[in-house]
Amino acid sequence: MPIAPGPSTLFGPRGVCFASGGAFLVADTGHHRLLGWRQLPQADNAPADFVIGQPDFFAEGRNAGDKPGPATLNMPTGIASDGRVLAVADAWNHRVLIWTSLPEHSNQPADLVLGQKDFDCGFANRGGGLAGPDTLNWCYGVTIADGRLFVADTGNRRVLVWNALPEANGQPADLVLGQPDMFARDDNAGSGASASGMRWPHTIAVTSGRIFVADAGNSRIMTWNGMPNADGAPASFILGQKNFEAIDHNRAAYDPSERALQMPYGIAVREGTLICADTANSRIVGFPLAGLDMDAPATTLAGQNGFALKGDNRWKAATRDSLCWPFAIAVHEDLVAVADTGNNRVLLWEAAP
Repeated sequence: MPIAPGPSTLFGPRGVCFASGGAFLVADTGHHRLLGWRQLPQADNAPADFVIGQPDFFAEGRNAGDKPGPATLNMPTGIASDGRVLAVADAWNHRVLIWTSLPEHSNQPADLVLGQKDFDCGFANRGGGLAGPDTLNWCYGVTIADGRLFVADTGNRRVLVWNALPEANGQPADLVLGQPDMFARDDNAGSGASASGMRWPHTIAVTSGRIFVADAGNSRIMTWNGMPNADGAPASFILGQKNFEAIDHNRAAYDPSERALQMPYGIAVREGTLICADTANSRIVGFPLAGLDMDAPATTLAGQNGFALKGDNRWKAATRDSLCWPFAIAVHEDLVAVADTGNNRVLLWEAAP
């Protein structure tokens, strides 16, 4: 049965974000819109206060049934804010939209666009065959940290980094990870799984100078122990696989474990723990940052009753503590927001002490 859009409905949400002043934002991906709450919801099914991407809460359609513009969306996914700036990965318009201050009302237009020359364009890699420092292709993730902007340019199998928040439309990136240069876009950098290439980067998390990338296509999390200073710099270590060359879901087993991952899409950091939405295993796992190194095991778990278990909603009906293909995680103090995509909802959980 179709999910009709409204101020309290979601259809395959793939992005969540806590913003300043208690604001909360959700990428309602299947309805091609961004929903905003000016204050954190305090009750189930609280209606959103504003919408971006559609003329009203009850409309849907890519780019509101028209062409791309500064307030339209086509499969929005990742959302990020530093408390002032808001960035949204508008994946199927192959661009990132930036508001230089948090939106306060419906269909407030973005101030900047990356990946395209202007707001009217929406072609992958600007319509060309090659990637470039100013192009994007199915960009699914966006992160603002340490004054930098990180974008998971998923279709180009790379992560782009702007060393300062961009100030002009189409501004080129300063650094690329996952490819040897700004123009390559081969799967795993064209040489098989390694410390340098990626298959399906989806989310970036940054803490204490460490860079984490959820490389969903290789069922692993790539980690750099410091900010790279050269294009294509190799990762320091990975989680989810026993070595850089391994790529199998759940390490070629049907069931997961505390060391295995299956298409992890979302990651975030909270108080010394790297939290991962292990999407295809329909669970959340946590890795302690202290002493974290190659092939470290997860030590905390949500959504399943044991590390060796998997299954959408534990193979049952959805409950308040079950998950079905979670895609994104956001953290604010003691709250963890999870885009529970397969259940068409967002869960707000109090983090365990």
